[in-house]
Amino acid sequence: MRSLRIYLPEELERKFRRASMECYGYSRGSLSKAAADAIRRWIRVQETMAGIEIPSEPVRVLRGLLSHVEKSSVELQHEAAEIRVDRARAR
Repeated sequence: MRSLRIYLPEELERKFRRASMECYGYSRGSLSKAAADAIRRWIRVQETMAGIEIPSEPVRVLRGLLSHVEKSSVELQHEAAEIRVDRARAR
């Protein structure tokens, strides 16, 4: 294993210590386990984002995407509002 020295803002360090102890226990090595897990997740996100190509003109990509839909945009907005209300009532 290798060591890595990092500097964090005090508040972030305090929250990280608390969360890592709650997750991995109050024994020796819990901070290292939590840090390794956090770094692995960060790397996974970075690798995933590197594979995504962002178009130079995203509006042009979206234009015509819903041309097959018969309803107007206003009708779709009203339908979406009704769906949200129904879901909120179901909770």
